[in-house]
Amino acid sequence: MTRDTTNRDANRDPITGAPGAHPVGVGVGGVAGGMAAGALAGTVFGPIGTLIGAAAGTVVGAAAGKGIAERIDPTGEVEFWRETAPTRPYYSGEHEFQRDYAGVYQAGAVARGEYPDASWEDTERRLQADWESNRGDSRLDWERARPAAQDAWERADRTYSAYSWSDDTYARRFEEADYRQDGDEFDDYRPAYRYGTYARGRYADREWDDSLASDLEQGWERFKGSSRLTWERAKNAVADAFNVDRNRPR
Repeated sequence: MTRDTTNRDANRDPITGAPGAHPVGVGVGGVAGGMAAGALAGTVFGPIGTLIGAAAGTVVGAAAGKGIAERIDPTGEVEFWRETAPTRPYYSGEHEFQRDYAGVYQAGAVARGEYPDASWEDTERRLQADWESNRGDSRLDWERARPAAQDAWERADRTYSAYSWSDDTYARRFEEADYRQDGDEFDDYRPAYRYGTYARGRYADREWDDSLASDLEQGWERFKGSSRLTWERAKNAVADAFNVDRNRPR
């Protein structure tokens, strides 16, 4: 399937390095409010961790969960697009983000999870058919809403691909890992591998060292979800995912 991504490569995606990244600076402690948002959205985790900031977007909710439905936090997506939308060529300053665009971005992100096997073209037909009844107070007709919905869908699609790749790759590596102990289960390590996958995309200019490990440690408790691993045990798997030479999905 060929997707029109014209004008969608201004910033880089946090996980894959593909177009569409955070406009917000990275800082410890920036995620507490987002975690509450994630909980309200019904996800298993909320934003990915303190290192990422409130605009973590699609990664939000992805860390602790196993299933595809656990990988999208609609509320986190809206917060990402609140900052990013004004940079998009289709965005009109005559409209208001919260009233006119927020629901469009949310619908696009959610649709990627609701119809996991559908192409954008198929998903668009569903969204368009429901737009008049679901648009709420938005003043956008479908033609003006469509680019924003597609933007959100494509961003979510990149994240699904990245985490699917991570889960498949590290489920195999885990079996031979020298840090694995008797009784360890992959579900405990899954968030650690995802954390390393994220960190590699976010900190591509850094090497794994004590400084980076210390920075990542500050986000682990928020990121780990139901994992039983302490940071001391998790960090080997995080480092494994961070350091592996791979072709990341895009």
